[in-house]
Amino acid sequence: MAGVTDLPFRQLCRQQGAGLIVSEMLTSDASLWHSRKSMRRLPHSNEPGPVSIQIAGSDPVALAEAAKMSADLGAQMIDINMGCPAKKVCKRAAGSALLRDESLVAEILHSVVNAVSIPVTLKFRTGWDSDNRNAIRIAQLAEQSGIQALALHGRTRACRFNGHAEYDTIVDVVKSVAIPVFANGDIDTPEKARKVLEYTGAGGIMIGRAAQGNPWIFHDTVNYLNSGQLPPAPLVGEVHELVLGHLNSLHEFYGVESGVRIARKHLGWYTSNLPNGETFRQQFNRLDDAAQQRHAVTMFFQNLEQITDRVRFGQYGDLSAASKPCAGSKGVLAA
Repeated sequence: MAGVTDLPFRQLCRQQGAGLIVSEMLTSDASLWHSRKSMRRLPHSNEPGPVSIQIAGSDPVALAEAAKMSADLGAQMIDINMGCPAKKVCKRAAGSALLRDESLVAEILHSVVNAVSIPVTLKFRTGWDSDNRNAIRIAQLAEQSGIQALALHGRTRACRFNGHAEYDTIVDVVKSVAIPVFANGDIDTPEKARKVLEYTGAGGIMIGRAAQGNPWIFHDTVNYLNSGQLPPAPLVGEVHELVLGHLNSLHEFYGVESGVRIARKHLGWYTSNLPNGETFRQQFNRLDDAAQQRHAVTMFFQNLEQITDRVRFGQYGDLSAASKPCAGSKGVLAA
């Protein structure tokens, strides 16, 4: 979720009921932390806890040092990324590429856990490819190293984000360790969240892409898990207020020039399933002024309010329904 889970978006998700939000991935090479991009990913003094900073790399010493520096700057948890499938990350033997070297995984986990006094968690995938699923061994190494919790994405690195996630491997991992396991992958509706929890026996669920343009999914999921009922869709005015607040936060956090550019993808996600959303997106992407963006958002939602009183994003279930199982998937839980 690099480029998505910045401070403004994390604050939104927390307000909507997310129990733990992890930062964007931060390189373990601390010599690069002076860049503007990395500085924004470091712990923020005004962010409510628990503050979890995700680090990525392949050098146990560098990762341990990055963890210590993050803790000194205010991190309350460290999350190690062994799940990112991006080529530019895997080419550096980081992210999910590490799953091919279990001895290096063990060395990294041991080094980071022993470098800090705060909890360390691990985000990973089921394996490198369908012929090399080693999630159980990785999970057991993590537990032995002192990792406090696991987040397991139900795809191999080779799957990237294609097809369906599978959950049978998560079931096996849950049974193999005593530490909490959070199920991740294609959890795009409150109903799917409940099914995944019941099927896997996981201690919790992690939502990623489904929150893009719909941070209400956390509110809806918490309510559904607690009551079995979906809350009413948000009023147009409520959505307008939240989106405008997010837009202002982006302008303030990044500065107007960068904030205007970064806001385009978020407004695209917010409006992609709404009436006239595509037309709005095309026009919005041509705006290069903060005031113009705010005005465009206000006009869009005022027009939407003439059509409907509530915003139904219409995306619940779409991510799963539109794709086929990833090659080599062990099993798929229907949405």
